Amino acid sequence: MAGIDGRETPNAVPPEGLVDVWRAPVGRRELATAWRMGVSLGGSGGMIHSPSLMAPLVRHDRTHDHDQTVVTVWSLEAWTHPQRLDRADAAWQRAMLKRAVRFADAVVVPTHAMAAELAEIAPLGGRIRVIAGAPRTGFRVPADAPGRARTLGLPERYIAVAGSITDPEGLIPALRAASDLDVDVVVAGGGNDDPARVGELADANGLSGHRVRTPSLIDASDRAAVLHGALAVVAASEAPVFPWRALEALAVGAPLIAAKTAQNEELVGDGAYLTARGDSDDVAEALRRVIEDEDFAARLRVLSEDRSRAFSWRDAAERVWQLHAEL
Repeated sequence: MAGIDGRETPNAVPPEGLVDVWRAPVGRRELATAWRMGVSLGGSGGMIHSPSLMAPLVRHDRTHDHDQTVVTVWSLEAWTHPQRLDRADAAWQRAMLKRAVRFADAVVVPTHAMAAELAEIAPLGGRIRVIAGAPRTGFRVPADAPGRARTLGLPERYIAVAGSITDPEGLIPALRAASDLDVDVVVAGGGNDDPARVGELADANGLSGHRVRTPSLIDASDRAAVLHGALAVVAASEAPVFPWRALEALAVGAPLIAAKTAQNEELVGDGAYLTARGDSDDVAEALRRVIEDEDFAARLRVLSEDRSRAFSWRDAAERVWQLHAEL
């Protein structure tokens, strides 16, 4: 399989597993603009599978030349919650989906729930396919987890929130619930949030800002340490976005509390405590039970780990190959 390299830094040797790399004559930003306008710059043809909407979506001949172009959509926020995204990014995603409607042989989404929503947004017919994602291969609790916790300045007792300041509906229920409990909050959304803004949101919802941490969790081992060390992981967001942190919580056997959405029911099933959508009182009751009932928390950890075995990149890769074989 060949790859597409839209970076400005030369890459003389193809990454392991790739036969060849096609290098665009422009940088990534310029390439994204060109592909939005339908200019392939020589990058089209052959079997193209993109893990995003970033692809040369142009006219091709699947029947005679055996060319295929498949793209992936992980989030529908550009259509349902555009205010949460950079305006230019949201516009780019919407424009690329329009091109996908015209030229993609298939559009992959990670859940059947998202497939149903996408079908309402774009006339793709039977071209929508479902292939779930998974935590990165080897995502597990690191041997030096206690040391990482100290380095990150984690409190002794805390809940982890799989949310972000850009998705306040996912943060607020957890912040309100924590305000009634003797626990701190660690935001595990990725570490790109402004601590001051998160503190203000906490203050506005009854939780003192100094009880909230927003560590930088770019390193996968740091994320694993944070999620595993939490009394519980709360994923209260209802946004149509694939819940990467929730799946990572399952992978490390953390007690997971998630909003009862069609997507979460499909993905985490009985591997999590599902709460009423947008109900802070229900989240608080779930947290109280997990924190105070050690047997219940231990049972949730077992269910969490069991459910995590349903997700694997090897399985996803096999389904990708099967999709292209069917095309």
